[in-house]
Formats: sequence, structure tokens, C-alpha cells
Amino acid sequence: MNGLLRRLRQGYGKKLAAIHFWNGWIVVLLSLSGLILLGGYWRGVLGEGRVWLKWFHVIVGIASVLPIAYYLALAGKHWKQLRGKPWQRFNVYVVLGFLFGWLLSGVLLWQFKLVGPRVSNAALVAHDALTWIGLPYIIYHSLTRVKWLKDPARRTVKVKPAEKEAEALHPAAPQPLYTRKEFIRGAIGVGLAVTVGPSFLKWIGDSLGQAGGGGSLERLIEKDANRLLPPPQPLPASSPPAGGGARGNFRVYTVTPIPSFDNSNWSLRIDGLVDKPMEWTWETFVKLKRSVQVSDFHCVTGWSVYDNTWEGIPVKTMLEMTGVKKQATSAIFYSGDGVYTSGITLEQLAKDDAMIAVLHDGKPIPSDLGGPVRLIMPKMYAYKSVKWLNRIELIEGEHIGYWEQRGYANEAWV
Repeated sequence: MNGLLRRLRQGYGKKLAAIHFWNGWIVVLLSLSGLILLGGYWRGVLGEGRVWLKWFHVIVGIASVLPIAYYLALAGKHWKQLRGKPWQRFNVYVVLGFLFGWLLSGVLLWQFKLVGPRVSNAALVAHDALTWIGLPYIIYHSLTRVKWLKDPARRTVKVKPAEKEAEALHPAAPQPLYTRKEFIRGAIGVGLAVTVGPSFLKWIGDSLGQAGGGGSLERLIEKDANRLLPPPQPLPASSPPAGGGARGNFRVYTVTPIPSFDNSNWSLRIDGLVDKPMEWTWETFVKLKRSVQVSDFHCVTGWSVYDNTWEGIPVKTMLEMTGVKKQATSAIFYSGDGVYTSGITLEQLAKDDAMIAVLHDGKPIPSDLGGPVRLIMPKMYAYKSVKWLNRIELIEGEHIGYWEQRGYANEAWV
């Protein structure tokens, strides 16, 4: 009987160690893949692999429920073990709270089209907050639990004196599934592959900036690298902004280094299947008649900025100037970074809110947000709203753009 009890206690300890082992590595994999997905540097390097990495992140996130469920099956026995240890019980509550919070917010982000922009935006904020607070705590917990699990005096349940005497006659050496040294060495080895990379410091800076409002329009305008004269003069509806000012912070994503422009290297051309190809320099472009709209801006990664006041020229107005041939069915929008493109049908571009924007909330669009000129498609996710716009080509058929080639939907309706 005593031998059976001893084996049961040893088996329980191994199960608890296995839970910490798998949960620890799940957190490591989710953290590293999440950092890479967020880092602008890796967007250009990974290409289509970023879409596969996103699915890996989702699958590992779903798999994180398994060690949680396994632990809950053992929770009763573990709770007895923690009798009289309120701090350790509190620690279990905290860790489970972080894990459940990550899982729930991650599922909402995964199903962003189903839950809508406002829910996914709140889920992203929660996911980020849990990461900033929870990740250091989880790492600390994992490392200290490894030490705790290796100490048999700290992970045994209370037994009767007779059982203690029997165990003393036949002691059993603890057999941890892995050593603390191995865990630390493995986790650090994997982590260094990303944390010493160029994306890590940028991620830290951007995240800290956004946590303090650093992703605000004012900060991005201060960093504006564009130098184009004369500056566009806002219409009365733009200054003050008709929308009351944008609500939310932009997250700057790009697949190339952010370009900069001045009067000598920027122009906008419309060609392809048009009656009269046209090209505007900055001086001629800012003289075009503009209009104002208030709309929301939704990113496919889950965040949104609401009540933006955009000023520019409706796309359909620009196309009317050049004329559209009968066989044309869609347009390719080219970015001034020389890499990014996206295709949109003429039917979609005929909507009143499809705009070639030059001002945001009454101020020039900064380079980080795609200025001096960018496309705005408010009812579509932002990967269709091409930044640094410098060319529109009308074609027959459809064009599969940069992110669409890498797994994003060509139909990008919010």
C-alpha cells in the first residue's frame, strides 16, 4: 500500500512537471511568433511565410488550452497540496487568469471578421496589455516552478506518520522530467534568435510609445520626412476636423523602409486602359478641387482608428479626368516604395468614400502614415489603402496585390 501511495505521488509530480514543461514552451513559441508578426523588419523578410507564421501562432494559441485543461483535471489534488499557502494559491489564480485572457483575446482577434472591428480592437488592447504584464510574470513563474518541482519536500502532499516512516525506509529519488538548467538554456537559445534581431528594439520602442500615446498623429507629424511645397491648405471642414479628431493610435506597418519625397521625386500618374493618360506634379496636384469625408480606419490585424477626417480627391473624379476605356474592369494602385501594390475593381472604386487623400485631420499625411498621398478605402481593411501612392493603372481583369499574393483576401470588405 505504501509503495502504491509513493508511486501515485511520484506520478502526480511528473504530471505537474509535464504541465509546466509544455505550458512554458507554448508561451515561448507564442511570444516569439508574436514578436516576429509584429516586427516591421520581418514583414519584408518573411513574405508569404508571414501568413503561415500567423496560422502557426493561432494553432499554438488554441493548443494552449490543453495543458490548462490537464491542470484543471489535477487541480483538486494540487489545491490540497497548497493548503495553508495563500500566496501560492494566489499565484495559480494569476497565471490561469493570464492564460485564459490570452486565449480569449486571441480567439477574438482570430475571428475579427465575425466579431467586428470594435470588439477586435478591444481584444488587441487586452492582448497587448496581458503580454506586457503577463509574459514576464509567466516566465518568472515557469522558472521558479521548475526549482519548486525538483524539490520533493515542497511538492509532496501531507501523509500520515506511518506512511512517512514507511517512505523513510524505502526512499525514492525524485525524477524530474527536465532540469532547470536545460529549460533556461533552451528558452534563452531560442529567444536570442529574435531578441537580438533588428525587429526587437523597434518593437520595444513602438510598443512603449503607443502605450504612452506615442503612436498619435502629432508624434508621427513630428517625424515626417516628406518635404513638399506648397503645403496643401485645408478646407474649413478639415480645420478644425469635421470628425472632431481621430480617436485611437495608428500602428505603423511597412514591408520596406519608409520612403520620403519632395517636389523633385513625387508625381501621380494615371495610365493603362484610359482615354487620356495624365500625370500631376505636386504643384499641379495640390491645385485640384478636394472634398472632405469622415470615416473609420480598420487594420486586418485587429486595431482601428475612428472618426478620421480625410481630405482629398474622390477616385471616381480622378478617373473621370482621364476617361476609362470599356474593357477596363479594375485598377492597380502602386506605392512609391517600389514594391507594394493592390488591385481594386472599378465598381468598388465608384463608391463616394474611395479617396486619394492628402490631408488627415487638417494636416498633411506624414510619411509614416503613407503621405504625401495615399488611397483611402474606408469600408475595406487597410492593406487596400495603398500608402505613398504614385501611380494608378487601369487594366482588364483583376490584379493580385502584394499581400493578396501572400494569403490575404482580394475581397477585403470589413
